[in-house]
Amino acid sequence: MKQAKILLLAALVSVSATAVPAAGARKPNVLLLIVDDLNTWMLNKPGRYPGSVIAPNIKRLADSGVQFIHAFAASPKCSPSRTAFLTGVAPWQSGHTDNGLKLKDNPALAKSVSFPRLFQQQGYYMATSGKISHGYKDGVNWDQTWRHKRDPAPPGAPLNGFAKAKNGRPTERDWGLTHLKESEMNDTKVADSAIKALRMKHDRPFFIACGLFHPHMPWYVPQRYFDMYPLDEIKLPPVKEDDLDDIPEPGRKLISSTYYHALEHKQYRKGVQAYLATTTYADAQMGRVLDALENSPYRDNTIVVLISDHGFHVGEKHHWQKGTLWEEGANTLMMFRVPGLTKPGQICERPVSLMDLYPTIVELAGIEKPSHVYGNSLVSLLRDASSPHEHPVATAYQDHISIRTERHRLIRYANGSMELYDLAYDPHQYVNGAQRSTNRKIVEELARQRPEFEMLDYVRGNKAK
Repeated sequence: MKQAKILLLAALVSVSATAVPAAGARKPNVLLLIVDDLNTWMLNKPGRYPGSVIAPNIKRLADSGVQFIHAFAASPKCSPSRTAFLTGVAPWQSGHTDNGLKLKDNPALAKSVSFPRLFQQQGYYMATSGKISHGYKDGVNWDQTWRHKRDPAPPGAPLNGFAKAKNGRPTERDWGLTHLKESEMNDTKVADSAIKALRMKHDRPFFIACGLFHPHMPWYVPQRYFDMYPLDEIKLPPVKEDDLDDIPEPGRKLISSTYYHALEHKQYRKGVQAYLATTTYADAQMGRVLDALENSPYRDNTIVVLISDHGFHVGEKHHWQKGTLWEEGANTLMMFRVPGLTKPGQICERPVSLMDLYPTIVELAGIEKPSHVYGNSLVSLLRDASSPHEHPVATAYQDHISIRTERHRLIRYANGSMELYDLAYDPHQYVNGAQRSTNRKIVEELARQRPEFEMLDYVRGNKAK
C-alpha cells in the first residue's frame, strides 16, 4: 500500500511538472494579453533606457512566472508580426513583411490555421477584446467581441510643432492630454470587455484575448499619467551623434525624420515623457484585467501570456517608432505564467521568437501542432529557464533580414550590405563590425543561418496601392 501511494504521488508530480492536460482532463484556460508598440525599457537591460518605467502590473506578472528578456518579433511592424505569430507562418515564408501588403489570397497564409481557430475547434469559449490581429482574418467565430477603435484626437490637435495636420486632422505622431475621461477611452473599454469575460461563469475552458492599442501613437492620455514623469526628471535614451556613420544606405533609409523634428522643435524630452505616460496608462488597464483574473475562480487553471508585437525606438539610433532590424525594433516583451509549471521570478536569457508562441501554447493545452507551424516550443524553458535552447532568431522587414544569437546580431540588407554587432561588448550597437576581417567567420556562420525569402515575388507584385 505504501509503495502504491508513492507511485501515485510520483504520477501526480509528473503531470504537474509537464502542465500538459491528461486525457479526459479539463483543458487549461488561456488569457492572451497583447500591448501594441511596447518596448523593453522596463527590463533594465544593458544598453537600454536608464530611467524608471512605472509599470507595476506588467512587472508583477513577469515576477509571477517566466520572463523572456531576449524575445524578438518575426517582423518589426504590426501586421506582419501579428499575422506571423497567429498563423505560425513566418514572414519570409508568406512574404508578408510590412504593413500595407494585401493579405487576401496570400497562398501561404490561406493554407494555415491560426491558433485561436484551433482553440475554437477544441470547444473553447472564445472572447476577443481590442487589437489582436492586424489585417489578418483569423476565421474564429468569437462568442464575445469588442473591436479595436482609436480614441478621437483632442479638439485643436495637433498639439506639437512638428506634428503636421493632414486634411485638417492630426497625424499619429503627436501627443498631449486627452479630452476624454479615462473611463471613456477605448483601451479602458477593451479592458472592461476582457474583465466581463473573466467574470462570467464558464462551463467549458475559455480563450480570452485582450489587445491594447496604447502605447501606439498618438500618445493622448489623462494628466495624471504625465504627472508621474516630471519633465525635469526625464532621462533620455543614449544617442551617439555619429551613430549612423557606419550604417549601410538601406539601413539609413529606414530611419524616420521624426527624431530630428523633435530635436529641432525642442520636443524630444516631452516625447519621451509622453511615451512613458502612455506606457503607464496601458499598464493600468492590464492591471485591471489581471486583478479580475486573480479574483476569479479561474486563476489556478489559466495560462497567462503577455507580449508586445515588436519593439519601439524613441530616439535610439536616431530613429522614432518601429520598422528597423536593430535591437530596439525587434526586441519585445514576452512572459508566461503557467499553473503547475512555471516558478515565480524566472528570467530566461535565451533568444526566443514570437513565432515560438504558437507551438508553445498549443502544447500547453494538449493540442496537436499543425505541420505548417514555424517556431519552437518553449515548454522546456518554462520548466527551467536556464535549459539549452540553441535556436537563432530571425526577424524580417521588407526585403531585409537579421539573425540574433545570444551574443551577436547580424543584419543583411537586400543589396547584400550588412551590419554585425557584438552585444556582449556593444549593447548600444554603436560599432558595425561586419567589414572587419577578424569577424569574417562570424559573419559567414550567421549568414548561413538566415532563412531565405520564399515569397518575395508575391510581395513585389501585390503591394497595396
